[in-house]
Amino acid sequence: MEEAGAAVATAGEAELNLSRLSMSPETVELELEARGEERRGAREALLRLLLPHNRLVSLPRALSSGFQHLQLLDVSGNALTALGPELLALSGLRTLLARNNRLGGPGALPKGLAQSPLCRSLQMLNLSGNCFQEVPASLLELRALQTLSLGGNQLQSIPAEIENLQSLECLYLGGNFIREIPPELANLPSLSYLVLCDNKIQSVPPQLSQLHSLRSLSLHNNLLTYLPREILNLIHLEELSLRGNPLVVRFVRDLTYDPPTLLELAARTIKIRNISYTPYDLPENLLRYLSLASNCPNPKCGGVYFDCCVRQIKFVDFCGKYRLPLMHYLCSPECSSPCSSASHSSTSQSESDSEDEASVAAHRMQKVLLG
Repeated sequence: MEEAGAAVATAGEAELNLSRLSMSPETVELELEARGEERRGAREALLRLLLPHNRLVSLPRALSSGFQHLQLLDVSGNALTALGPELLALSGLRTLLARNNRLGGPGALPKGLAQSPLCRSLQMLNLSGNCFQEVPASLLELRALQTLSLGGNQLQSIPAEIENLQSLECLYLGGNFIREIPPELANLPSLSYLVLCDNKIQSVPPQLSQLHSLRSLSLHNNLLTYLPREILNLIHLEELSLRGNPLVVRFVRDLTYDPPTLLELAARTIKIRNISYTPYDLPENLLRYLSLASNCPNPKCGGVYFDCCVRQIKFVDFCGKYRLPLMHYLCSPECSSPCSSASHSSTSQSESDSEDEASVAAHRMQKVLLG
């Protein structure tokens, strides 16, 4: 353990480590004021300041001067209820670690955060183990953020504005009370690691197949009963964690189907029979409706559907070992052969089709963690 106030300087940079010393806020303040004075005349800049596991209830005021070159600040394991305006003075900060505090109430983050230089400099933010019930709006303006950790909070949802974080590569939201994954999450082009374990998520939106950079997807200990078939399009996915979900212990084979409306029947007929029409033939609302046709995934069918479809589980063999239930949408109950449940014998058409489809994706997903 380093002595209180010990500084380590290497190759033109320095680290001040005051961790686990259980210093009073007053003592920390005096120590930082002294070190700040020293650094003003020093050749090397202080880049890393470690203050975890002390008794801080607020950020030291001394951070407002003498620490303008700081790149990493660790204030984890304290009793902070707010990150005050002192944070805004750290204009070059790249990494902020503030896990296991008491952050989450009104004013937990400083006003003006989204307009401060931190909006362009901060790349890693860890606020896990706090009391946030929602993702603060100001965090969604930190456009340079590459890693965001909010695990072990009390989050109820993921805001659609998460798509603003276009530089995000790692998102950790495990251990919350999240029930839904917003489709907007798929608009993060660089996202490689997505952790949503230990929540209350019941389904995965098919839009996640657009996360072409995704390498690891952690969904264990949720309420999933199936996966969308589009998950096979995650071409770089190397790890998929699903243990502790209902789909692992009991497969859902119930089919639900509501008869199509007269509007849908007419629209299906137009599409299937290739009846020509122009914008002058139909009202705008019908033209818009006809544009929403979805092709039936059964290659032997050739049908389409709009609002009415059969939701059916298809079992796909991953990596030659695991059989996962994927959701399929069919145009009618009669259209079931290539996409039917793998509850028949291993020589059935559905089984062979499942294995053919899985052979395309098995090499992509090197780890399927179910148990």
